Amino acid sequence: MNTIAIDADGVLLDYNTAYSKAWFNVFGERLVLNNPAAYWPIERWNARRLVNNELEQFRSAFDLEFWSTIPAVPGALEACQRLADQGYNLVCVTALPERFADARAQNLRDLGFPISRIITTGSEIIGGSPKAQAIADLGPVAFVDDYAPYLVGVDPPVHLALILRDPVGSPNVGKLLDIPDSSHADLLAFAKWWLSREEPWTGLNGKSPRSTSL
Repeated sequence: MNTIAIDADGVLLDYNTAYSKAWFNVFGERLVLNNPAAYWPIERWNARRLVNNELEQFRSAFDLEFWSTIPAVPGALEACQRLADQGYNLVCVTALPERFADARAQNLRDLGFPISRIITTGSEIIGGSPKAQAIADLGPVAFVDDYAPYLVGVDPPVHLALILRDPVGSPNVGKLLDIPDSSHADLLAFAKWWLSREEPWTGLNGKSPRSTSL
Protein backbone atom coordinates (compact mmCIF):
# COMPACT_ATOMS: atom_id res chain seq x y z
CA MET A 1 0.00 0.00 0.00
CA ASN A 2 1.39 3.41 -0.99
CA THR A 3 1.77 5.97 1.78
CA ILE A 4 1.20 9.73 1.67
CA ALA A 5 2.80 11.79 4.45
CA ILE A 6 0.82 14.86 5.48
CA ASP A 7 1.66 17.77 7.77
CA ALA A 8 -0.87 18.72 10.45
CA ASP A 9 -1.01 22.43 11.33
CA GLY A 10 -2.16 24.46 8.35
CA VAL A 11 -2.83 21.36 6.23
CA LEU A 12 -5.06 19.06 8.28
CA LEU A 13 -5.75 21.31 11.27
CA ASP A 14 -6.67 24.99 11.57
CA TYR A 15 -3.99 26.20 13.98
CA ASN A 16 -4.82 29.87 13.37
CA THR A 17 -8.38 29.45 14.64
CA ALA A 18 -7.17 27.43 17.64
CA TYR A 19 -4.71 30.23 18.43
CA SER A 20 -7.52 32.76 18.78
CA LYS A 21 -9.45 30.40 21.03
CA ALA A 22 -6.39 29.91 23.26
CA TRP A 23 -6.00 33.68 23.49
CA PHE A 24 -9.58 34.04 24.69
CA ASN A 25 -9.16 31.24 27.23
CA VAL A 26 -6.09 32.90 28.73
CA PHE A 27 -6.90 36.61 28.53
CA GLY A 28 -10.68 36.67 28.14
CA GLU A 29 -10.26 38.81 25.01
CA ARG A 30 -11.83 37.96 21.66
CA LEU A 31 -9.35 38.63 18.90
CA VAL A 32 -10.58 40.48 15.83
CA LEU A 33 -9.59 39.22 12.41
CA ASN A 34 -6.99 41.65 11.10
CA ASN A 35 -5.85 40.02 7.85
CA PRO A 36 -7.50 36.76 6.71
CA ALA A 37 -4.68 36.20 4.22
CA ALA A 38 -1.90 36.36 6.85
CA TYR A 39 0.20 33.20 7.29
CA TRP A 40 1.18 33.70 10.94
CA PRO A 41 -1.55 33.97 13.60
CA ILE A 42 -0.10 37.05 15.30
CA GLU A 43 -0.50 38.91 11.99
CA ARG A 44 -3.83 37.29 11.16
CA TRP A 45 -5.44 38.51 14.37
CA ASN A 46 -5.20 41.84 16.17
CA ALA A 47 -3.03 40.19 18.82
CA ARG A 48 -0.67 42.39 20.78
CA ARG A 49 2.95 41.41 21.27
CA LEU A 50 3.38 39.54 24.51
CA VAL A 51 6.40 39.75 26.80
CA ASN A 52 7.53 38.35 30.13
CA ASN A 53 4.74 36.94 32.33
CA GLU A 54 1.99 37.33 29.75
CA LEU A 55 4.05 35.46 27.17
CA GLU A 56 4.72 32.59 29.56
CA GLN A 57 1.05 32.56 30.56
CA PHE A 58 -0.02 32.25 26.95
CA ARG A 59 2.53 29.55 26.17
CA SER A 60 1.14 27.49 29.03
CA ALA A 61 -2.18 27.33 27.18
CA PHE A 62 -0.61 25.14 24.50
CA ASP A 63 -1.21 22.03 26.55
CA LEU A 64 -2.72 18.58 25.99
CA GLU A 65 -6.22 20.01 25.73
CA PHE A 66 -5.12 22.56 23.13
CA TRP A 67 -3.37 20.00 20.92
CA SER A 68 -6.31 17.60 21.12
CA THR A 69 -9.05 20.09 20.17
CA ILE A 70 -7.85 21.97 17.06
CA PRO A 71 -10.55 22.18 14.35
CA ALA A 72 -10.04 20.76 10.88
CA VAL A 73 -9.06 22.87 7.90
CA PRO A 74 -12.09 23.12 5.58
CA GLY A 75 -11.96 20.35 2.99
CA ALA A 76 -9.11 18.46 4.67
CA LEU A 77 -11.27 15.60 5.94
CA GLU A 78 -12.81 15.12 2.50
CA ALA A 79 -9.34 15.14 0.98
CA CYS A 80 -8.12 12.40 3.30
CA GLN A 81 -11.24 10.32 2.77
CA ARG A 82 -10.79 10.51 -1.00
CA LEU A 83 -7.16 9.41 -0.75
CA ALA A 84 -7.94 6.63 1.72
CA ASP A 85 -10.79 5.38 -0.47
CA GLN A 86 -8.28 4.95 -3.28
CA GLY A 87 -6.10 2.77 -1.08
CA TYR A 88 -3.53 5.24 0.21
CA ASN A 89 -2.13 4.86 3.72
CA LEU A 90 -2.11 8.31 5.33
CA VAL A 91 0.52 9.20 7.91
CA CYS A 92 0.74 12.54 9.73
CA VAL A 93 4.31 13.84 10.03
CA THR A 94 4.20 16.80 12.38
CA ALA A 95 6.82 19.09 13.94
CA LEU A 96 5.46 18.72 17.46
CA PRO A 97 7.06 17.60 20.74
CA GLU A 98 6.64 13.87 21.32
CA ARG A 99 4.76 14.49 24.58
CA PHE A 100 1.84 15.83 22.52
CA ALA A 101 1.75 12.96 20.02
CA ASP A 102 -1.17 11.21 21.73
CA ALA A 103 -3.14 14.46 21.93
CA ARG A 104 -2.60 15.04 18.21
CA ALA A 105 -3.67 11.49 17.42
CA GLN A 106 -6.80 11.92 19.56
CA ASN A 107 -7.59 15.21 17.83
CA LEU A 108 -7.40 13.60 14.37
CA ARG A 109 -9.44 10.58 15.47
CA ASP A 110 -12.15 12.75 17.00
CA LEU A 111 -12.44 14.69 13.74
CA GLY A 112 -12.75 11.46 11.75
CA PHE A 113 -9.48 11.64 9.84
CA PRO A 114 -8.38 8.24 8.41
CA ILE A 115 -4.81 8.72 9.62
CA SER A 116 -3.02 5.47 10.44
CA ARG A 117 -0.03 6.85 12.30
CA ILE A 118 1.45 10.00 13.86
CA ILE A 119 5.17 10.74 13.55
CA THR A 120 6.52 13.68 15.55
CA THR A 121 9.76 15.46 14.72
CA GLY A 122 11.71 18.47 15.86
CA SER A 123 10.87 21.89 14.50
CA GLU A 124 14.31 23.51 14.33
CA ILE A 125 15.81 23.86 10.86
CA ILE A 126 19.54 23.20 10.93
CA GLY A 127 20.92 22.33 7.51
CA GLY A 128 17.61 20.95 6.28
CA SER A 129 14.17 19.83 7.25
CA PRO A 130 13.72 18.24 10.70
CA LYS A 131 11.21 15.99 8.93
CA ALA A 132 13.65 14.72 6.28
CA GLN A 133 14.83 11.63 8.17
CA ALA A 134 11.30 10.65 9.15
CA ILE A 135 10.23 10.93 5.52
CA ALA A 136 13.23 8.89 4.37
CA ASP A 137 12.42 6.16 6.91
CA LEU A 138 8.73 6.17 5.97
CA GLY A 139 9.28 6.09 2.20
CA PRO A 140 5.99 7.70 1.09
CA VAL A 141 5.06 8.36 -2.51
CA ALA A 142 4.24 11.97 -1.57
CA PHE A 143 4.80 14.45 1.25
CA VAL A 144 2.42 17.39 1.70
CA ASP A 145 3.36 20.41 3.85
CA ASP A 146 2.52 24.11 3.99
CA TYR A 147 6.00 25.20 5.11
CA ALA A 148 8.54 25.04 2.29
CA PRO A 149 11.62 24.90 4.58
CA TYR A 150 10.34 21.50 5.75
CA LEU A 151 10.73 20.19 2.19
CA VAL A 152 14.46 20.99 2.12
CA GLY A 153 16.60 17.88 2.04
CA VAL A 154 13.79 15.42 1.33
CA ASP A 155 15.24 13.24 -1.41
CA PRO A 156 13.63 11.69 -4.52
CA PRO A 157 11.56 9.81 -5.38
CA VAL A 158 9.17 11.38 -2.86
CA HIS A 159 6.80 13.80 -4.59
CA LEU A 160 6.90 17.10 -2.68
CA ALA A 161 3.61 19.02 -2.58
CA LEU A 162 3.43 22.51 -1.08
CA ILE A 163 0.19 23.99 0.22
CA LEU A 164 0.32 27.69 -0.67
CA ARG A 165 -2.10 29.02 1.90
CA ASP A 166 -2.33 32.57 3.27
CA PRO A 167 0.29 34.46 1.21
CA VAL A 168 0.74 37.55 3.42
CA GLY A 169 3.96 37.11 5.38
CA SER A 170 4.36 33.56 4.06
CA PRO A 171 7.80 31.95 4.39
CA ASN A 172 7.15 30.21 1.07
CA VAL A 173 9.01 32.64 -1.15
CA GLY A 174 12.03 32.93 -3.45
CA LYS A 175 14.14 29.86 -4.19
CA LEU A 176 12.12 27.78 -1.74
CA LEU A 177 9.38 27.71 -4.38
CA ASP A 178 11.73 25.76 -6.65
CA ILE A 179 11.73 22.81 -4.25
CA PRO A 180 8.19 21.40 -4.46
CA ASP A 181 7.10 19.27 -7.39
CA SER A 182 3.58 20.67 -7.17
CA SER A 183 1.76 23.50 -5.39
CA HIS A 184 -1.86 23.60 -4.27
CA ALA A 185 -4.33 25.91 -2.59
CA ASP A 186 -5.17 23.33 0.09
CA LEU A 187 -5.13 19.60 0.77
CA LEU A 188 -8.38 19.02 -1.07
CA ALA A 189 -6.94 20.63 -4.20
CA PHE A 190 -3.92 18.36 -3.88
CA ALA A 191 -6.07 15.24 -3.44
CA LYS A 192 -8.22 16.03 -6.48
CA TRP A 193 -5.13 16.72 -8.59
CA TRP A 194 -3.24 13.66 -7.37
CA LEU A 195 -6.14 11.31 -8.00
CA SER A 196 -6.97 12.80 -11.40
CA ARG A 197 -3.62 12.03 -13.02
CA GLU A 198 -3.65 9.28 -15.63
CA GLU A 199 -0.06 8.29 -14.79
CA PRO A 200 0.47 9.16 -11.12
CA TRP A 201 4.15 8.21 -10.99
CA THR A 202 6.02 9.58 -14.00
CA GLY A 203 8.87 11.97 -14.67
CA LEU A 204 12.59 12.19 -13.95
CA ASN A 205 13.84 10.22 -10.95
CA GLY A 206 10.37 8.79 -10.48
CA LYS A 207 8.94 12.20 -9.62
CA SER A 208 5.82 13.70 -11.13
CA PRO A 209 6.08 16.75 -13.40
CA ARG A 210 5.92 20.12 -11.66
CA SER A 211 2.30 21.20 -11.45
CA THR A 212 0.04 23.65 -9.69
CA SER A 213 -3.60 23.37 -8.63
CA LEU A 214 -4.71 26.72 -7.27
